[in-house]
Amino acid sequence: MQIENIIQPKVGIMLFPALRQTSAALIKSLFTISVVLIAWGMYIIDVEAAPVKWHPGHYVTLVNPGKDSSFYMGKVYRELSNTSALRGVTIRYKWPELEPKEGVYDFSSIDHHLAELTKRKKRLIILLETKSFDPDLDLVPNYLKAPAYAGGEFAFSSSGSKTIKGYNIKLWDQQVHDRLAALVRVLGNRYNSKPNFEGFGLTETAMGQPMTPITDGQVDEYYNNLLSINRVARNSFPNTMTFQFTNYPRGIVEPFVKQLKTTGGALGCPDVFLDEPGLLFKGTADSPAGVYTHYSKNANAMPLTIQVEKPNYENTRHDDTGTKPTANELLVFARDKLQVNYIFWTRTPVYFNKVLEMLGQKAQTSNAAGGLNPACPSSYDSCIN
Repeated sequence: MQIENIIQPKVGIMLFPALRQTSAALIKSLFTISVVLIAWGMYIIDVEAAPVKWHPGHYVTLVNPGKDSSFYMGKVYRELSNTSALRGVTIRYKWPELEPKEGVYDFSSIDHHLAELTKRKKRLIILLETKSFDPDLDLVPNYLKAPAYAGGEFAFSSSGSKTIKGYNIKLWDQQVHDRLAALVRVLGNRYNSKPNFEGFGLTETAMGQPMTPITDGQVDEYYNNLLSINRVARNSFPNTMTFQFTNYPRGIVEPFVKQLKTTGGALGCPDVFLDEPGLLFKGTADSPAGVYTHYSKNANAMPLTIQVEKPNYENTRHDDTGTKPTANELLVFARDKLQVNYIFWTRTPVYFNKVLEMLGQKAQTSNAAGGLNPACPSSYDSCIN
């Protein structure tokens, strides 16, 4: 195990005007951003002038406990070898795995997988989980559960339910924000320059329904600080694609997309639902549009990513009232309607074999991007292929 103890300089950030939440919905807002970065001993990088590693295409997302199993990884490596359209692997990490103690970082798992993929001329994308759908798993390091960090996390449920569905981080707390920012900076310092380290991302924007009510101000600060973390990621990974899975609430989607585009971040979504009303909603004067409407109009202007999860293989709608799609239908929707650059295919048993068959077809093997949009987005100064 490789342990590092690294002290990072602090960064002060002045954020844009806050969102306000009413009992009905978040007010649709456009943000005017004013960012002041004050760093001691840290060079602030102009991300627009930095060439970015750019290897769009198809990636396989591991399921637990896959990354820790040599048997499982052996099967993944064989699939990568036999499927030319697969450009690499996406691996999820929880915060406690990477920072077991305050300021003490353990990146041995990332180092191992990056080395193995580099030998095979494949690439690694990591997804830092800031939200958990398993109430039995630790979402934050133990030190963050102390009163000094307001407990670090909050339990959430589905709307109207009294059962804990999972946990999210108390990102409205500035000290929690600062610790997460420190982790992102350390990760960027270590992996940005690695040629086969392709991307870094954060899980979905949807907060979940807090079991203990929170204030409008806390909601504001949660989303302010989430955008702040995305800016830290762009500065920490100037030569690496960074992305934010964005889905709900719809009131924050348009401003989020605008800010990601401005800073060079990538738009992502955690699901490919072919017939999900909230994601496909075109918007009205009184109700904001869903995230899918922002994809095609930003094609070639900013990086576009999307994830195919287990529920997406099973139904075209989140409430299971749709139909069961084929792997090819999921591909066509993401490729043609959303015009994505990257698809992360979750390696779900039963369904993933169909994905491998589809990826073996000529349309997905005719170019390096596997038939997806290969264009370097205009939000990047240049791309490194």
